[in-house]
Amino acid sequence: MSNVNLLQIYQTLFEYFGHRHWWPGDTPFEICVGAILTQNTNWKNVKRAIQNLKDARVLSYQAMRDTPMEKLAELIRPSGYFNQKAKKLKAFLDFLSEEYRGSLSRMFRESTPILRKKLLTVKGIGPETADSILLYAGNHKIFVVDLYTYRVVTRHGWMPEETSYDELQEFFQSAIPDDLALYNDFHAQLVGVGAHFCRKTPRCEECPLKLFLPDSGSLEEA
Repeated sequence: MSNVNLLQIYQTLFEYFGHRHWWPGDTPFEICVGAILTQNTNWKNVKRAIQNLKDARVLSYQAMRDTPMEKLAELIRPSGYFNQKAKKLKAFLDFLSEEYRGSLSRMFRESTPILRKKLLTVKGIGPETADSILLYAGNHKIFVVDLYTYRVVTRHGWMPEETSYDELQEFFQSAIPDDLALYNDFHAQLVGVGAHFCRKTPRCEECPLKLFLPDSGSLEEA
């Protein structure tokens, strides 16, 4: 692992993109729903699904609980894998009901380690989704790792390709200040560079992080 200065990386991206104002969502509940819907798709598709839910007036805990599974699946069709995602949303709603009587504010009063452990027991919620819910909807200080993060870190040689989710998370949390706003915007900056430059086929010459590439090494698909 190289001795990369992650704050320098963040500043470089911030100067290029500006503040990212991520995660888009009007309410914590909308952000939780978006975190589930964004699995295996792009944000443009999630926005269409979210708008369908808003138009149907079911983007709330009780309204979504009352919506039949088939109707919910049809509303979120633009997000892809809509039948599976409808089941995941219903599983999250059941969890919220059973553990916190339907109250997100009660849920987010849990400590970060305990709530994260509980979220990971919900069918369809993995580490990235759980951490997105914690950070963006609940203002818990935890760094979100996604495919973009992995690509940026491993392609620049900051961590080896076999690095796990937890190791990547610790890589960031141990090297930058324990600051909610920084965790939020740094991950958003990595989403930005990943979406625009660090794609399956990287566009390194145009990327704001090109100066941080190793002198030698492969940029094969990650």
